[in-house]
Amino acid sequence: MIFNSLLISLLSLLLSNEQAEIVFAGDAMQHQRQLDAAQRPDGSYCYDGCFDAVKPYIESADFAVVNLETPLGGAPYSGYPMFCAPDSYLDALTDAGFDLMLAANNHCLDRHDRGVVRTISRFEKRGIPHVGIYRSQAHHDSISPVISDINGFKVAFLNYTYGTNGIERKTPVEIDYIDRTLIAKDVENARKKGAEIIATCIHWGDEYHLVQNKSQENLADYISDLGVDLIIGGHPHVIQPMEMRYNPKTGKNVFLVYSLGNFISGMRTADTRGGALARVVLKRDMAGQAVVDSASYRLVFVQPPLKAGDNFRLFPAESDEISPAWINARNAFVKNAVKTFDAHNKNVQRDTTSIITHR
Repeated sequence: MIFNSLLISLLSLLLSNEQAEIVFAGDAMQHQRQLDAAQRPDGSYCYDGCFDAVKPYIESADFAVVNLETPLGGAPYSGYPMFCAPDSYLDALTDAGFDLMLAANNHCLDRHDRGVVRTISRFEKRGIPHVGIYRSQAHHDSISPVISDINGFKVAFLNYTYGTNGIERKTPVEIDYIDRTLIAKDVENARKKGAEIIATCIHWGDEYHLVQNKSQENLADYISDLGVDLIIGGHPHVIQPMEMRYNPKTGKNVFLVYSLGNFISGMRTADTRGGALARVVLKRDMAGQAVVDSASYRLVFVQPPLKAGDNFRLFPAESDEISPAWINARNAFVKNAVKTFDAHNKNVQRDTTSIITHR
């Protein structure tokens, strides 16, 4: 009996030390200014240097997720309002360390159904999982939810958008739109397929508003009560509050982000020049159940090209490599973001530690 008790205690201790870390990034945009900067004299598009300063942070996680807010629809390429990025943009994001592409957003139909199908083909050619857009209902059913084994944690990823800017589908392609019945069905399906942790990534909210609206709050409460562990929002192009909450109905921690803002973009207003990366730590409790243990955020800032031939570059907001020409813009972005987070965040702190690679 004593031996058995010691063995159980030892196993519980070992289980409690098991953990996985996931990084979530906001909207990866591709405005015309970014396209112009990336284009080379031979007509190709090169994104060298865009993510070098944040790549170690992304790669240090066990898994990383980003919202690709542009179709890969083939030439000709275009920025706002009808986005279309070259395939090399996807290459740059995957080379930066991202393991999953979110694709359900209001711009996913900018190149219509053909663009959806081609984007999926590019994902498959690159070997990068995706969620949110599908060739057909059968394709949806065959790959959704995406369940990834992350350091022994089975994590399901779901992705929904509020709309597609009024563009309607003309063929059997499928888009995951926000629908409570659909979300509940998908969450149940994820559990049946063995998911221990469920991440629901939502494209929602009011653009350029630093605080969430009531509709976001109500939907977050609904999704939380379904037993989802992570609710990660995007679309407003600015950051919005985040919180680690305990849901007494499910007895679980839920990490909620209303908006991570822009990951990288060509936008020019103070609050749109950057965003937040959220880092989530998963652990097992003494019973071996997977739980969300903690979360933190890191601010990132987009520096426009300094000279001809340069790309837009993404930096940790505290970086001393940011050009003096952009320090005031960086400071304005950070001031507003930190003010918002300090006023509204709950149990989520800013991470400004030196970026190192753990892999």
